[in-house]
Amino acid sequence: MSEPLIIAIDGPAASGKGTLARRLAAHYGLRHLDTGLTYRAVAAELLASGEDEPDVAAAVAAASRLDLSTMERDRLAAHDIGEAASKIAVMGELRRALVERQRQFAAELPGAVLDGRDIGTVVCPDAAAKLFVTAKPEERARRRTDELRGRGRDVDYEAVLEDLKRRDARDMQRADSPLRPADDAHLIDTSAMTIEAAFRAAVAIIDRAVSARSEACPS
Repeated sequence: MSEPLIIAIDGPAASGKGTLARRLAAHYGLRHLDTGLTYRAVAAELLASGEDEPDVAAAVAAASRLDLSTMERDRLAAHDIGEAASKIAVMGELRRALVERQRQFAAELPGAVLDGRDIGTVVCPDAAAKLFVTAKPEERARRRTDELRGRGRDVDYEAVLEDLKRRDARDMQRADSPLRPADDAHLIDTSAMTIEAAFRAAVAIIDRAVSARSEACPS
């Protein structure tokens, strides 16, 4: 392969995009990057340093030290880290620093599956295939509640639902790289889909996109 195969997956929290991205990366033999973890990793470092208020310079410095290969999903899944990450994600300078790191990751052969909130629109606008994975807020809240309870946390469904709605609004209304589907993204609504059904739908979309690109640009 002369150029990396890049698959961009965007969508709100608990839509199933992360699980789908990992399945697709394994299927196509690509590396996977959950770009949300990059913001969580920066947020975790800031919290550990005792920062009361998010500081742009400190956040950018933390981003420059980030090792994309050592981010621990379980540790970074903590609720307080997620809240802090959502707040620093509005920092334009930090977003630019992390986007550059994410692009470098995607550009390495054989390519990668990246999932987040601005992959198809900002990070990798020339990706071979773009998916926007979503689900109804109530279904996403149910999934997140089940996930957190499975980890032994005592959480209230209604509180989780309100939290997701707040984060959705923050992500969609921010001035820099808001959450939205790319114009050429394919929508997958997982509200009533199993992960297997979503995976099959995604593979069909990606295979068509890659085939069309190959025909348009023969080697």
